[in-house]
Amino acid sequence: MAQLADIVAYCNRRLDIPAFPDFAGAVNGLQMANNGTVTRIGAAVDAGLVPFRRAAEAGVDFLIVHHGMFWDPPRPFTGVNYEKLALLIDANIAVYGAHLPLDAHPEIGNNALLARRFDLEPTETFLPFEGRDLGIIARCAHSRAELRQRLTQHFNSVTALEFGSERPERVAILTGSGAGIGGELAAAGVDTLITGELKEHFFNRAQEEKLNIYACGHYATEVFGVCALAEELANQFDLPWTFIATDNPL
Repeated sequence: MAQLADIVAYCNRRLDIPAFPDFAGAVNGLQMANNGTVTRIGAAVDAGLVPFRRAAEAGVDFLIVHHGMFWDPPRPFTGVNYEKLALLIDANIAVYGAHLPLDAHPEIGNNALLARRFDLEPTETFLPFEGRDLGIIARCAHSRAELRQRLTQHFNSVTALEFGSERPERVAILTGSGAGIGGELAAAGVDTLITGELKEHFFNRAQEEKLNIYACGHYATEVFGVCALAEELANQFDLPWTFIATDNPL
């Protein structure tokens, strides 16, 4: 057993939560308290009703999520919003959200862990947002064909747009949504991007700008960070942990 306050303080320090900017409404940090003690840690990508139910069934009382409970203007606690809140209270589950801080963390972030998984060596960062870079650029020793093969072996669904070099020496990585990328790839001298999801017009951009783009799924590319943080907490506080999967194909 560990104290909720101690675990929250550790997460806040590890991810630099107070100083890391995020989109309006993200509310990084503790989003839902419990009775103050933790016996089992859970990791999930989304703060949804189904992940909450599965966490309760698994006996989780501290759940780390990447996409938290709050994103838009306040909504009444009715319907499914009431169901989620009531479930968390009944099951004594605390919810901790970490969005952009867990994407960009140099050690346990989604970008860094994806790079490590595919033997890509991070060399710099890119895509600034309010003073912090959100993506990384990594050195690549694989051919384009080998990179695609490695990605398709790991991820259930990969959309490959291959109009760039056959031997990309540098690869940009931005887990989750890559839709906000504009001219940053060209400015960084990169023609290959690994991301989660994109808008339709990126097909034309890939052709016109001679890019290789691999969209591997928003959910799938953001499993890494929550699991890494949960495992680290489990080791630090001598607690069990589990991943709460929802098989989200998007």
